[in-house]
Amino acid sequence: MNPVAVLLTFALYVKSMLLEFVSVSRVMSCMVLLTTLSSTLLATILFTATAGAADIEGVRLWRAPDHTRLVLDLTGAVEFKYFTLANPDRVVIDIQRSSISADLQGIALSGSPINKVRGAERSNKDIRLVLDLNAKVKPNAFLLPANQQYGNRLVVDLYDKAAKKTVVKTAPKNNGRRDIVIAIDAGHGGEDPGAIGPRRVREKAVVLSIARATKKLFDKKPGYRAVLIRDGDYYVGLSKRRNIARKHQADFFISIHADAFKNKSVSGSSVYTLSQRGASSASARFLAQSENSTDLIGGVDLSGKDDMLASVLLDLSMTATLDSSVKAGKEILKQIKVISKLHKNTVEHAGFAVLKSPDIPSVLVETGFISNPKEERRLSSGKHQKKLAQAIFQGTLAYFDRHAVEGTMVYWLKNGGSNSLAGNKSTNQSGSKKASTYKIRSGDTLSELASRFSVSLSELRRYNAIKNDRIRVGQVLKIPPRS
Repeated sequence: MNPVAVLLTFALYVKSMLLEFVSVSRVMSCMVLLTTLSSTLLATILFTATAGAADIEGVRLWRAPDHTRLVLDLTGAVEFKYFTLANPDRVVIDIQRSSISADLQGIALSGSPINKVRGAERSNKDIRLVLDLNAKVKPNAFLLPANQQYGNRLVVDLYDKAAKKTVVKTAPKNNGRRDIVIAIDAGHGGEDPGAIGPRRVREKAVVLSIARATKKLFDKKPGYRAVLIRDGDYYVGLSKRRNIARKHQADFFISIHADAFKNKSVSGSSVYTLSQRGASSASARFLAQSENSTDLIGGVDLSGKDDMLASVLLDLSMTATLDSSVKAGKEILKQIKVISKLHKNTVEHAGFAVLKSPDIPSVLVETGFISNPKEERRLSSGKHQKKLAQAIFQGTLAYFDRHAVEGTMVYWLKNGGSNSLAGNKSTNQSGSKKASTYKIRSGDTLSELASRFSVSLSELRRYNAIKNDRIRVGQVLKIPPRS
């Protein structure tokens, strides 16, 4: 008989006995006690029937550059332990009081260190999974609670032991001058699909295509080099995204996303920077909260992490970086405005975890609302993706035109340098220097240009027959030669 039915039958029996042998007042007291005991007993029975009795109903595998991730979809919370065995190499996972209905034979293991996944029920009703390996790994396993997109999950990460640490060098080139490094972050990935449109277009796929197109543009531009934070369908934790950018000594970090909202009529592109003092709007706050929760969806072991010290150090060193981020964000927003409707006409800010690099100017670009049917179609179009990539690229170039780091090829070229690609400075046959030229851009002033090219303002005026310091966009100035 159902344990709940047994409990109710027992309660009715006790009640009838009490009514027959004791007074009404004592019956009431006893009934209060019985109700309490019944509730406790009922909760105990229900807990005993459900706690740990979970089914493994699905298994998925993702391959990242430095590790393989195995995800077990569970119908409830479980207790587990894992260990390794050698000769041959195996990872063993014991899951208490569970069953398994997932198809272990249908897992695509190609390219992973796993040869085979085996599972069997043990005598104590536990499930033992065995991962037969073809290479040595360092395992880490942790549980993730249910959320809006997934149920309970057991995540098993197998880190490649044989993988060599890549040493990233931004060695000077081009006559001793280095490239500007742009880190391009395609949001979400792997376990975390991001927003999903009405026609099931996934944000993680759209933004990866835009990120790859953006990288191609930077790699073709002399003086620039781009790196992708993720270059495949796998998840990267938010803090690790920042660390990858830092490992590559990035000068600028761009995180690319495609927003979603419950109101499908909402549309438009936006650019965001980090805020240390609250969000610029309710929608910015909502978006930051949504993006910051992706570690729980994508799968990151957050146990034992203490970010207090990191946050204090962050607050002390972010002012200059935030200022640069806003300037770069404005330039990108100007370019996006040409090809797409804007959701917000100004750069917004909120507490985005992925942007919290104290030494790297960072922006988050929301390319559009994938929840809007029209924008979903545009975002899934290769042609529109390339336009968005071009806008991000041009906006970034406009920022570094003004704020290139000294020691970079871009800075040298913008300050009168020359190479076979620039061709804006030459020498005559006797070896004496001739004047270089510079084309006026929006925002330039004569005094600022004199300082930039290390010449006096009066000499710059005289060389160009300028009397009132008035210059116009597109005008070509002659820059006096420097000794």
